[in-house]
Amino acid sequence: MSELAYLSAIEIAEKIRQREISSREAVDYFLARVEKLDKTINAVVTIDAERARKEADAADAALARGEKLGPLHGVPMTVKDSLQTKGMRTTSGAPELSQFIPPEDAWPVARVRDAGAIIFGKTNLPIYAGDLQSYNEVFGTTNNPFDVTRTPGGSSGGSAAALACGFTPIEIGSDIGGSIRLPSHMSGVVGHKPSYGIVPAHGQIPGPPGTLTLADLAVVGPMARTVEDLALGLDLMAGSNRWDAPAWKLELPAPRKATLREYRIAAWLDDPRCKVDSEVRALLEKAAQTLEAAGATVDTAARPGFTLGKVADTFLALLQAALAGGNSRDKIEAFAASQGDTSVAQTRRLLAMRHREWLSYNERRLQMRRQWEEFFQSWDIMLLPVMPCAAINHDHSEPMAARTVSVNGEPRPYWDMVSWMAPAGACYLPATVVPVGRLSNGLPVGIQIVGPYLYDRSTLQVARELLRMVGGCPRPSGF
Repeated sequence: MSELAYLSAIEIAEKIRQREISSREAVDYFLARVEKLDKTINAVVTIDAERARKEADAADAALARGEKLGPLHGVPMTVKDSLQTKGMRTTSGAPELSQFIPPEDAWPVARVRDAGAIIFGKTNLPIYAGDLQSYNEVFGTTNNPFDVTRTPGGSSGGSAAALACGFTPIEIGSDIGGSIRLPSHMSGVVGHKPSYGIVPAHGQIPGPPGTLTLADLAVVGPMARTVEDLALGLDLMAGSNRWDAPAWKLELPAPRKATLREYRIAAWLDDPRCKVDSEVRALLEKAAQTLEAAGATVDTAARPGFTLGKVADTFLALLQAALAGGNSRDKIEAFAASQGDTSVAQTRRLLAMRHREWLSYNERRLQMRRQWEEFFQSWDIMLLPVMPCAAINHDHSEPMAARTVSVNGEPRPYWDMVSWMAPAGACYLPATVVPVGRLSNGLPVGIQIVGPYLYDRSTLQVARELLRMVGGCPRPSGF
């Protein structure tokens, strides 16, 4: 049982299926591990041990009866606390929801339950999933397992930290501004941001419980320590939503190529708009060289027909518009009158944009989507940084937009940290993040593997090969 912590969800499911371990033993193991090791990390913030044990006993009884089993039958897991879990507290880090018990599961949660998973806990995040760090008044701060003075990322930071610590084999995260990709990079795990619209996400908070709107840019996707688990998680969660189900079926295309050698890969690993830390860049370049040495065609000069600056500006505008719903009309009007070129003033004006301005940014987005289409006629994959640096220090100062981060010894605006989220995020593209090495200070570094819209299986295929060649996800010491 000692290595159960770092087995994949697929491996644990197989051990249960073969009766090498019981589901009850697996649940008890992870509950004990969290109890023993999570105090310094604070990743798992709500636990329902009694319910998990009952469900595990039921899973073992079903196996004994020879019933048909789902692919995650009896596998314990945690879920990000912004996703509603029926009968289990779901707060999204908000004091006003600190005792909220949802009457139903969010759709992605329901799908992993249908596959046999046992959800024993919820993982921490920033309030309403709205930061690059994970802290809130309800549960406090989550620390990075590789350096507790730093954040594991946000908003799926508790998810990433729990995976890195071996508290769960698989997780469900969400991503609107990078909330799967940033924590995967900062915590040394793997994550997949699906193509927009292919994973129904009803039951995500925000908006308020019961909201049926899916926010622009927002997706739900799997996080794990193996790409095989990512692929399984995507298969389980992807499909039609409640509106389209009578007539709509999802059939994602197969990977573009049969082998890595056939892939044409572009690598956009630095840019004057958002310069990447030199040590981080060296690891990204090494990863690209690893793919090239394995036979893939790699080009470091190929680019789509737009600049990083253009897509980053468009993404930030669309992101702030998508997040604006939490502000009152009076506050929006005050934001609209903000003067100056500071990060705070610019962010406030974007939050207050008129719909006609949004329509202009949306048209820019659509023009860039077409340019991506043209680009992917010649190329199969684009490699991108996740962030210009590794995991950042805790900084809970307000306003958020006034924070700065040091990159290459120079202060950079906080929102620069999402610049490399823009090319895939603004344009609805799939992106898989895998770790590619560690800095001299031990912090992990990930790379984004981006593909054409709906070609999620292609990014996952390249990610699987690259992760194998770099030796898998790193383990933090002490876990």
